[in-house]
Amino acid sequence: MSNVLYFPERRDGADPEPLWRESVGAELRAQRHGRGERITDVARRAGIAPQYLSEVERGRKDPSSEVLAAVAGALEVRLADLTARAAQRLGSAPTCLAA
Repeated sequence: MSNVLYFPERRDGADPEPLWRESVGAELRAQRHGRGERITDVARRAGIAPQYLSEVERGRKDPSSEVLAAVAGALEVRLADLTARAAQRLGSAPTCLAA
């Protein structure tokens, strides 16, 4: 693993784009706050540690799809709705294709 890829710096001086995990975490936190719930209660229902949920909400951990589904279920939110809202936070709307 001696080969390191460096991404070019942005020359326009703009802030870097947010990461997916930051967007998902912010949406999870907004959902939890909107319901007036404590992190410990949501984590217990989702079957994960409160510390881990806290790190997910702060965008420090990249949760698996299983963890996202568990937390979404604990918040009574469909996983599809959660990911669509996270995509909107990134500035892009999901594309739906119909046959």
